[in-house]
This record gives sequence, C-alpha cells and structure tokens, in this order.
Amino acid sequence: MAVQAPFRITVTVTGMSCDHCVGAVTEELRALSGVRSVDVTLGTGAVTITSDRELNGAEITGAVAEAGYALAD
Repeated sequence: MAVQAPFRITVTVTGMSCDHCVGAVTEELRALSGVRSVDVTLGTGAVTITSDRELNGAEITGAVAEAGYALAD
C-alpha cells in the first residue's frame, strides 16, 4: 500500500468484475470514519481512498473483506 500525504492511499482489490462489485467495495470503505471519497478503477482493481485521517491496513482490509473481496498481495 502506498500512502501519499496528507491522507490518500491506493490499494488493489481482487475479484471485482462489475458495477455491483464496485458499489459494494465503495460502500464499505465510505463507512470508515473520516473517509471523504473512494475512487475505483474496475479494470485494474485500483482503489484510491481519500480521508481526513490516516487509515490503517487492518481497517481497509476489513472493509474490503466485508464487501466480499480481498486486497492483492
């Protein structure tokens, strides 16, 4: 995971194949405290999260797992 100042992180989510997948991941990540926006590129699985605070890996992994997906290694 690459963290950029002030609070932006880009991760790769595996298994997404449709707009429903994008919506599920977006909804779970937006539910995290402080998240301002979530931008998903379906073709690559890239997900950029912008937040008011630094998010930790466990929070992001948990939210993605709650949506039914996983982070790429």
